Amino acid sequence: MSGYPSLVLRLLITFYTALAAAETSQTPLATAGYKVGQLIPVSCLNRTTDTGEHITENGQLSYIPFPPTGGCNETGRPLELVFGVEKDINCTIDFVDDPFFHLLEFYVHNDAPLTCRIPTRPLPPSALKEEYEEGTKDMTEGQGALSEVYTPMIVALTGTLQLSHLHVSTSLNVLVHAAPKSVAPGTIAAATAYSISREPPTRIVIGDALPLHFSVRWYPNTSLPSGWAGVGGHLTFSTLVYCLISAGASAAICLAYFRGVELPRRLKMHGKDRIGGMERGAGLGGYGIANGGGYGYGIGKRD
Repeated sequence: MSGYPSLVLRLLITFYTALAAAETSQTPLATAGYKVGQLIPVSCLNRTTDTGEHITENGQLSYIPFPPTGGCNETGRPLELVFGVEKDINCTIDFVDDPFFHLLEFYVHNDAPLTCRIPTRPLPPSALKEEYEEGTKDMTEGQGALSEVYTPMIVALTGTLQLSHLHVSTSLNVLVHAAPKSVAPGTIAAATAYSISREPPTRIVIGDALPLHFSVRWYPNTSLPSGWAGVGGHLTFSTLVYCLISAGASAAICLAYFRGVELPRRLKMHGKDRIGGMERGAGLGGYGIANGGGYGYGIGKRD
């Protein structure tokens, strides 16, 4: 009986040690969030080139780095975002091979979406290496929802299909929302990307290069600021203040011009007119000049 408490204590220690190890092995995220300037890898769903269906391994979805043809020509690495940094990123695919060309057909024709994802928080070194080199499986089994590990980023790649080639809109906007610092600092809340008609679409055939241009914008919370004033515009507080300041400045300029230039000029002209009138009145004969009593004395010649 004396050794019973020590045996129970050893069993409890062993149990909690095993439990902590299991939790550590099942947690793919680091506890700390992203720092400004930290790189974020982009991986996309692996699809077949004949039907566009997603590829699974052991019943789990398979993700591979984007682009799947060896990375961006500018960096030699897969596409990466930079946390909290708004910038334009160029990612040129040097050679569009036959499999990737058929995938572009699926993406442009909306037969299959270009489904990508980014880690919600920094991955540990082991998972990050796998993300860059080999791709990863869907890590949601036994580890919570997808949003706890990865944030989906659907890329709406637009263009037109032709019999022998493609037209692809290669300029894309990327919008990324970070969670508020007070809630989850350094955490990504949402992301999306879509083609824009900034320039004519690029004509692509097998063997061509595909230049992709990503304009990345970050938002510090999940709210999207309004940038549209509507047709004809709306009267906002900032517009009202601007109008009042402009009116005050215009009035001050007009007043300074009148008092400094126009008023002295008018006074000067008025003084000259009065002096000239007095001189003309003194030099003419035959006109009466009133005295103080109101009677006039003739200056002209008498008959």
